[in-house]
Amino acid sequence: MADPSGTELASKIASALAAPPDLGLRLRALVELAPHPAVFTTSFGLEDQILTHAIAASRLPIEFVTLDTGRLFQETISLWARTERSYGIAVRAILPDAARTQALITRWGVEGFKASVEARQACCHVRKVAPLALALANAGTWITGLRATQSRARGQVMLAEWDETHGLVKANPLADWSREAAMAFAKDHDVPLNELHAKGFASMGCAPCTRALAPGEPERAGRWWWEEEGKKECGLHLPARPDAGIAASA
Repeated sequence: MADPSGTELASKIASALAAPPDLGLRLRALVELAPHPAVFTTSFGLEDQILTHAIAASRLPIEFVTLDTGRLFQETISLWARTERSYGIAVRAILPDAARTQALITRWGVEGFKASVEARQACCHVRKVAPLALALANAGTWITGLRATQSRARGQVMLAEWDETHGLVKANPLADWSREAAMAFAKDHDVPLNELHAKGFASMGCAPCTRALAPGEPERAGRWWWEEEGKKECGLHLPARPDAGIAASA
């Protein structure tokens, strides 16, 4: 059951964020209105690098966190280090539980995530969803780089919403941005970007589960490309499933 007070607060924040198109002003409005602490989770993709730039430039009290799945691209790891140096920040890493990761591989195999949607979701749960819960355990606001035009599944993404799963405000300051606007901002502000973007990668995920796009493909077509389009989410931005951890730990 939704929290009426949380939903009302999220709606108020969404309205405030919609007023100024300037990203810096949006983030300052968010910090002023949203519950603290505020946690920004980055995967070092285009949108996340833009938000990192804007947060660091304004010296806002927002914690930088990344989910280190153990299967990141080397280009992503290199950008992680470069980003910390460039902005003088520290990005806290949340790693998957070792015992659950071992159980996952024992049951499904080291590349078992390609065998079925169930196996892949089990892998995502251990490496991403469970660590996210730890990252947000004491947070009042979760900031993401989601955009509504990234995929059909994300078409209803709002500037701010109440996240019932984690019991906090989830803010998406770039929800109404286009990819073209994001690229223009990055170029204008000399934002350090992942080298994989120049190689045709639109979004940054785990190395075994992400490929470059073919001409004309939508932005997230390179994620879990062997699955049906409607199932291409890892679970970070979906309501939690009560049995999400069963397949991983059984």
